[in-house]
Amino acid sequence: MALQAYPDVPLFRYPFTQLTAAQVQAKLAGPARGGPGSKGPLETDLAGTNLRVVTDGAGTLSWQFGQGNKVSFEGAEAGYGALTLDHVTLISHLVPDSTRGYAIAWDRHSNLATVFELWFGGGPSPHDREVNRAVWHGYVQSGDSEPPTERHAPTLRLEGRAFAWTEDTGNRTIEYYPSVTYTHWVELDRLKGKRGYSAPMDYIQLTEDLYLVARVESEFSGLLHMYLVDVNRLLQAGLRLGFNGADELEYYMFRGTGEWLGQLARFEKLGDFSAEPLKIENAKKGERRIYRPVATMDKMTPAEVAKVVAENTHVFDRPSPMAGNGTKPSGDLAGKAFAIHYDDGPQMEYRFTTADSLQWRRNGAGDWKEARYNAWEVMPGAFIFGHLLQGEPNHDGHIAVIDLDAGLATNYHGFLNTPYFANEAGAETLFGKIVGQGIPDPGTKRHERTSDLLGRAFTWEYSPGLNSMHLYSTPNTTSWIIPTPTGHFATEWSGSGDFVKIRDQLYFARWQEEACNGTLGTILINMRTMHDAGIGYHCGKNGLSMSAVGAPARHAGKFNVDKFFPAA
Repeated sequence: MALQAYPDVPLFRYPFTQLTAAQVQAKLAGPARGGPGSKGPLETDLAGTNLRVVTDGAGTLSWQFGQGNKVSFEGAEAGYGALTLDHVTLISHLVPDSTRGYAIAWDRHSNLATVFELWFGGGPSPHDREVNRAVWHGYVQSGDSEPPTERHAPTLRLEGRAFAWTEDTGNRTIEYYPSVTYTHWVELDRLKGKRGYSAPMDYIQLTEDLYLVARVESEFSGLLHMYLVDVNRLLQAGLRLGFNGADELEYYMFRGTGEWLGQLARFEKLGDFSAEPLKIENAKKGERRIYRPVATMDKMTPAEVAKVVAENTHVFDRPSPMAGNGTKPSGDLAGKAFAIHYDDGPQMEYRFTTADSLQWRRNGAGDWKEARYNAWEVMPGAFIFGHLLQGEPNHDGHIAVIDLDAGLATNYHGFLNTPYFANEAGAETLFGKIVGQGIPDPGTKRHERTSDLLGRAFTWEYSPGLNSMHLYSTPNTTSWIIPTPTGHFATEWSGSGDFVKIRDQLYFARWQEEACNGTLGTILINMRTMHDAGIGYHCGKNGLSMSAVGAPARHAGKFNVDKFFPAA
């Protein structure tokens, strides 16, 4: 694949170059001496300032600012950039002849400061192209005055918010903050498809209305995207540092204006303002918990998949931890017979012989085949059911929602032997109608994709200790955020999604855990009962499984993002 600065494939599919530390240093050499770029003017009023920041963990760091945009640090002269948002100045520079840099947020009213020490290579990141950071809080030393005892600090005050940002570069981004330690962002201009992605984020509270946030696009480009936020005035001033998909260095500062998009509920105990739920005790410098799922994912060939499917397939034959709080399967399809005619797919004929056994035949040809299934009636007359198509070369699974009162059906057709990892589930959405005695003929009417779920978040309590929150961030993205026992939402990942309206307040949703563990997850959400029933389809080294998904829900909120996706 030719290098692309902003790939036209999902970021988790793009083969980012494994740059070496030497290559990184060579690319940083010129910008280290010249400083960051910008569309608007950078500030030069620091000339003549000696800035001494006393930190709590990195000693005293000193900068001497000269004329123009020159700064001396550790005996070397570099170019710097600075932008002030109200009374907080953000300063950035690289250290010449190294892979290091610094970003400083200096509150000129309180003299408190937070320093981000930045570097490429040498860990803890396993990728030399990915920015590492260590965060040091402290204060600016000023004469003989008494040192302040207060500090900037990590915060959960931004958890659950979302903003739309427009930079002076012209780039527009939706940034969701559904977690204390992660962010979820959608590039509206630079990336095609308006897909959402998740990455670790630092959230630092500076004052009641000013914050410093810093996203590192881990597992993707590795870029740092940092900015000061004024949540009252909806302004930002920031820094971007790192390498895009074409291995070009992006090192510039920017200003931006924002729009408040809403607030999700938070689920920590009232009065709990702690903000480091995943803190690593005795951590190495810069170490934090980052989800790197592709590193631990089973990666199998088609031959390996065929072998494990033949030896170890499970279909609703054992308890599912994803349905510990689920509803019981329904036996009400037993004795029924009908066909589903999919518009761009097969005609599937069914005989439901018992509550968990059916016969199926495709396109009216061949012998009837036996399959185990489970079904759930989520609203009267509306069922979700699933089964495997044994003997198919791609080990297909059909997960269908049928509305017997309307004669409509929608199928999330799962299959294996996908191009990236043979065990990673692919999916397509098939729309159709039900044909059978006593079932109304809908004519050309079909279920339709919907924007009703767009911007919504639901929590799901699958089993004791197994919980998550879904954020439906774009028309084709589902993000899942995992809470800690204290109710802080923390680690996050995201993948392809699809959303279909079955009836009012009844929705069929799916997500694919791509470059993660390969699962296809599907749920039929009843917003009237605030419960779902669903089916998971997964293949790994332990075999192929189709299993129940089910949990009570909490509606955590809805962000006002519809206008950014007019075709949804």
